[in-house]
Amino acid sequence: MEDADQGAQRPESLAEVGEDAVTTVGQSAPALTEQEKEELREELAKVEDEILTLSQVLAAKEKQVAEMKRKLGITSLNELKQNLTKGWQEVTTSAAYKKTSETLSQAGQKATAAFSSVGSAISRKLEDVRLQSNSFGNTPTFKSFEEKVDTLKVKDENNEDKSNSVSG
Repeated sequence: MEDADQGAQRPESLAEVGEDAVTTVGQSAPALTEQEKEELREELAKVEDEILTLSQVLAAKEKQVAEMKRKLGITSLNELKQNLTKGWQEVTTSAAYKKTSETLSQAGQKATAAFSSVGSAISRKLEDVRLQSNSFGNTPTFKSFEEKVDTLKVKDENNEDKSNSVSG
């Protein structure tokens, strides 16, 4: 058999696990003796039988689990709720979540302080503008201007009254 192995050509690279079977078939298969082929066929048949048996056992176990859950009143919705709760607990206890939460909290506090500061500054400016407008109203120039506007207003009202009495 050693002679057969030495004469057999082996591919330089073996197919990766999970590689597409079509790709593997397209490559030149190593030359095997009839005895090696028969041994491989027997082993293949055994592995396929084991797979079938395991699939049947798995199906039976899944059926058994479903029956137990039905008897216990465990529904898919209950399981989903439990899984979500457990997942959320894992997330909230993670270091990344805690760090992010802390950072966002600090950012919120800084933003609140900044908005408060801006609001105070705006309030002070508005108060300054109000005070300036009041002091502007007490200047002689403003009073003179105000008197002229009042005079024009009175003259306009008098003209309006005369035109209404003529047309009426």
